[in-house]
Amino acid sequence: MRQYEMFELTFQGKEPEGSYVKVDLQARFRCEENSWTVKGFYAGSGTYKVRFLPRQTGVYEWEVTGMIQASGQEACVPADNKHHGMVRTEGMHFVYEDGTTYLPFGTTVYALAHQPERLIAQTMDTLKESPFNKVRHCIFPKHYLYNRNEPQFFPFKKDGQGNWDVNRPCMKFWEHFEAVVEQLGGMGIETDLILFHSYDRWGFSLLTMDEWKIYLDYAIRRLAAYPCIWWSLANEYDLLFNRTIEDWYEIEEYVAEEDPYGHLLSNHNCVHFYDFARGNITHCSVQSSGMYKAAVWRERYKKPLIYDECCYEGNIFMPWGNISAFEMVNRFWCGVSLGAYVTHGETYLSGDEVLWWAKGGVLKGESVPRIGFLKEILYSLPGHLEPWQEPVDVDLTEINLTAGTLADPNEGFKRLYLSATDEDREISAAKETTYYGHCKDEVFLKYFARQCVAQTTIELPKDRNYRIEMIDVWEMTTTVIAENASGTTALNLPGKEGIAVLATAK
Repeated sequence: MRQYEMFELTFQGKEPEGSYVKVDLQARFRCEENSWTVKGFYAGSGTYKVRFLPRQTGVYEWEVTGMIQASGQEACVPADNKHHGMVRTEGMHFVYEDGTTYLPFGTTVYALAHQPERLIAQTMDTLKESPFNKVRHCIFPKHYLYNRNEPQFFPFKKDGQGNWDVNRPCMKFWEHFEAVVEQLGGMGIETDLILFHSYDRWGFSLLTMDEWKIYLDYAIRRLAAYPCIWWSLANEYDLLFNRTIEDWYEIEEYVAEEDPYGHLLSNHNCVHFYDFARGNITHCSVQSSGMYKAAVWRERYKKPLIYDECCYEGNIFMPWGNISAFEMVNRFWCGVSLGAYVTHGETYLSGDEVLWWAKGGVLKGESVPRIGFLKEILYSLPGHLEPWQEPVDVDLTEINLTAGTLADPNEGFKRLYLSATDEDREISAAKETTYYGHCKDEVFLKYFARQCVAQTTIELPKDRNYRIEMIDVWEMTTTVIAENASGTTALNLPGKEGIAVLATAK
């Protein structure tokens, strides 16, 4: 064993009788006074596997019980400098298990694993040269605009009546999917794994709750030992109109209970935020362009906040898919200035209909190097940015989702929108503001976003001296404009959009 790396035991046995998912196979791992129990799984062709993620060093005693009986001992050696363990939350931010800082700079490739091998390879090559360290992608294939291709494999096989049989996983699918997760992890990229979504022509979104749980059982048995996994219960959970909010709470509790390691867990919205205050939820995964609300939402939920969808850089006809490259960069700066994080997406028209947000391929936009520039700045700071001003909260009206399957998805979306509160609608509107962040008294950031400011001031502590740099977020330049500044300091700026000033204690 090696610390923070998946350890696997493989056994041969008879093919399971009945379900290929609900196999009686488990293992207990003991190290000093600690112990962990994990479920094994059937991998096909008479092969059974037990996977374990060791997070402390030492000698482990392990015992496999159930349909396989085995025991043994394994020494776990310390991690190398490439492996840092699972990402955890720490206050309003994230950190690897070994204490290494992790700042999420994510992107979106929903149907990554469902593309031809050539396209997946091209996507991986692109990601290798990108600043991204998290990718949102789906287990189930996705049916949507610019994403109509039939995948090579599906998670399950069909029964004699042509219905999906969740008790018969397709082993080729899972092997292929794991290869994608492993390749991302090898590049230091977290998989923000979307377990459900509504964009479906194959019927996965309409399976029963019991079928969903069987699917989840198998997915967790196979994938939980990967350290680079996050659980995203759904992409736009509130568009699955056949599920109530109580159903989602049940699914959330099931995933949390079955996961032996406690991976990060959230649920992504279309209109209505999930209840991020719930105990199993580790962070807020939101869809919104209301970047100015970051401080309020962080304070409300007391958890890290990621704008996992704030619209996409591109030029398609859908309003969420045609913001400019500058506006994508602007939203990243707005979010991080208030102590939140932002996820990228790209939707440029292409003759072959290979749009990054759906299928991957190559990145065509201009925001990515500028996002990388911001990432470098954030990692150079002496601590995490926090909002520099006190947020003012507003209570949300309780929302009850409509129960039962709706025959007309458009009618379901209409009902969903009409039930939105005034605040829900407000956050999608542009609001001009200045964004203030700080790292205690060490660093102060003032980002002017879309404002064109030529003269301004910055308020700094009077008992310390600061170097002030002007940052042009589009040109990716930094210019020192003041040395030994303290107290109220006047600044002359170029009067253009996308300017920040960063004051660092000397």
